[in-house]
Amino acid sequence: MPSFLATLREQRWDDHRYYHQSTVNQALHLISAISFLVAYGVLLFDPPLAALIAWGISMVTRQSGHFFFEPKGFDTVNGVSHEYKEAVKVGYNLRRKVVLMGIWALIPLGLMWEPEAFGLLTPHTDAWGLWRNVGWLWLWLGVAGVLLRMGQLLHTQGAVPALAWVTKILTDPLHDIRLYWRAPLLLLRGQRLAPAHPRS
Repeated sequence: MPSFLATLREQRWDDHRYYHQSTVNQALHLISAISFLVAYGVLLFDPPLAALIAWGISMVTRQSGHFFFEPKGFDTVNGVSHEYKEAVKVGYNLRRKVVLMGIWALIPLGLMWEPEAFGLLTPHTDAWGLWRNVGWLWLWLGVAGVLLRMGQLLHTQGAVPALAWVTKILTDPLHDIRLYWRAPLLLLRGQRLAPAHPRS
């Protein structure tokens, strides 16, 4: 257990210091975190709707922050290159995220071409039915994405880093709210990069 908790803390710290320096990105992560918590609640009674919230709001805001607002040059705060950060990223680095988000974007188009999803779904009869089916496939994509990366980490780094990463992913909304609730205030003051703060 001490090894697991230490690994979880290390993964959270690396993710924060390497990938969340932009206050715009932090503010978008705050929106993402709140909507993820809503999706967690909705998941209990309407899984496809929960997936639509998680992917359509939470993931779009979260990944937009990473792709468009986070600095990509040399990281003077941590003294490392962007290439180094991408190489040591435990979870989905930007290259892996492009693949994941590409699949996500193609799913609605695929359902218009193959409404039954090769026998997995009841074909939709209206627009809302289409989006509910999209929600089911996005839910399965999310589960598959987590399990695939967990399996890769199990193979390359072992059980503790893999389980710590899954725990980190599932609890990120609460952690992000705790870390980034001040980001909108910093943005209102015109501060585009967050000040470095002590390790938490």
